[in-house]
Amino acid sequence: MTRIAFIGGGNMARSLIGGLLKTGVPAANLRVAEPQAQARESLGRDFGVSTFDDNRLAAAEADVLVLAVKPQVMPAIHAELRETLQRNRPLLISIAAGVRIDQLERWFGNLLPIVRCMPNTPALIGAGATGLCANLRVTPQQREQAQHILDAVGITRWLDDEALMDTVTALSGSGPAYFFALVEALEDAAVAQGMPRETARILATQTCLGAGRMLVESNEAPATLRQRVTSPNGTTQAALESFSADQLPRVVARAVAAATKRGAELAAALDKE
Repeated sequence: MTRIAFIGGGNMARSLIGGLLKTGVPAANLRVAEPQAQARESLGRDFGVSTFDDNRLAAAEADVLVLAVKPQVMPAIHAELRETLQRNRPLLISIAAGVRIDQLERWFGNLLPIVRCMPNTPALIGAGATGLCANLRVTPQQREQAQHILDAVGITRWLDDEALMDTVTALSGSGPAYFFALVEALEDAAVAQGMPRETARILATQTCLGAGRMLVESNEAPATLRQRVTSPNGTTQAALESFSADQLPRVVARAVAAATKRGAELAAALDKE
């Protein structure tokens, strides 16, 4: 059985560990390095996995090492892990937003098989969406291993061009916040029309859930579903015409472009480390 070690025991690591356990991965095959004592105790208690306060001890016998830390932490941990990784050469999986494969190769060694991933927060409830890309040292079996780990918390899609990972970050990585903002705006708009806030929130939230399920379960294109609920000269058409007048598609395109650009900027800042 594959031995998997996590560096960092935050929410995303917890989600992946929980998902892997549900797929049948034994707790004995999972290790976690986490600097905070309370978080370590919680991980051991909740999942029955081995926990460490030393990254090297957690990584020592790993076949797969998952870097589940914030991007700004990466330069600080490479000094203690580089020797271990160069000796054992596990599959290295990074879920740090914006950190490029060439940066990981520079910090941890260019002989490592590396998969870069961008999951999103719905992974916390098993409904995540993750983009993945790999360097040329990743074997087909290792691609399957990486996909199995991320599939435990949602759906995955591979990208051949790493340059598109910043777009993945802007689309699905940051995307949940866009939907939260829309539901928030719908709630406020209904309250402005006189509806009690609690009622507005429940109706807006359930509408978001229902629309999302229709998109996933119907296998219909968004445009088809939109047209199906839009009666000529009806209420939906009136609202959609207002969106069009305010150039909603251009607003969304500019937002995704801004997030994509920011992802590239964050990666570039790490080049100075």
